[in-house]
Amino acid sequence: MINFVLWTMICFFTAGLAVIPPDALARDEYQAEVKRYSYNLPDLTVIGSPAWHEPPPKETMLDVARRFGLGYNEVELVYPHMDHWTPPSKRRLFIPTSWILPPTECEQLVINLPELRLYFFDKKTSTVQTFPIGIGDEGWESPLGTFKIVDKRTNPTWYIPASLQEKYGMASMPPGPENPLGHFIMKFSAGAYGIHGTTMPWGVGRLVSHGCIRCYPEHIKILYPQVRMGTKLEIIYEPVKLGKRDGQVFVEAHPDVYRKIPDYSRYAMEKLLHSPFAEEVDRKKFMTAIRLKNGFPFNVSRFDVDDISQSMIELTHEDKVNPSDE
Repeated sequence: MINFVLWTMICFFTAGLAVIPPDALARDEYQAEVKRYSYNLPDLTVIGSPAWHEPPPKETMLDVARRFGLGYNEVELVYPHMDHWTPPSKRRLFIPTSWILPPTECEQLVINLPELRLYFFDKKTSTVQTFPIGIGDEGWESPLGTFKIVDKRTNPTWYIPASLQEKYGMASMPPGPENPLGHFIMKFSAGAYGIHGTTMPWGVGRLVSHGCIRCYPEHIKILYPQVRMGTKLEIIYEPVKLGKRDGQVFVEAHPDVYRKIPDYSRYAMEKLLHSPFAEEVDRKKFMTAIRLKNGFPFNVSRFDVDDISQSMIELTHEDKVNPSDE
């Protein structure tokens, strides 16, 4: 029987699927271009479209994530039992390149820590760019709040926190291949924290830093020149997001990475009940998405009894797929 996660995704969000030939991804190694998604509050807040991809030989799931502008967490949540170093050969993989916008005023820069993702809004054109990020590890959590970009530097020197100076044997590290800040940093008004590149790209999509926000080198390269001094930055903590697209309601659930929520299911249900979509949502589908917490927008709208999507949901509750089939 088809995998629970993929079957539900395919049934709920089939519009706009793209098949990406393997050779199309091999032409440029980890290049990125500015990609803007249109949005319209409150009726269009689900952006992007998922894709299919068949990894060529020796391509790991970390490579797949980076090529599609995803963090490690986004592929791990969809394929939790797969060997990410040697994914199955000759198999098309579902690529979750779709997101619900974070619940903010969508003004400028927004970082949602539980999904490990940054959004950069342009209200004049009603478009948004989005990038995966690495965030602070437990004990070094990235700060929450509203800030401003107060400094921008290329090829920055890393002024090492006192608690780490013994480990590195220095108080500061000059630019170079060992400098974890990469080639660009944008500091914001929260002390020593910044949004920067990295010399360890596989840390994107993980809790790895001492509080700073890490981007893939190719992403910080295109984000840095667009962000002006004084740009507003909101850092929020919202593992459950609701949104709309084509009149349908979607929910996107992420793990509680910093363990801030004592009762996740209750938290999610309260969020639904306080949303304007409460009467449009099928509670059974909603709780299925909440239990999965796989970071993908699920269509949780009400359907007629004979709708195929409702039938597919009922079938997935019986799924007993082996981990190797995921």
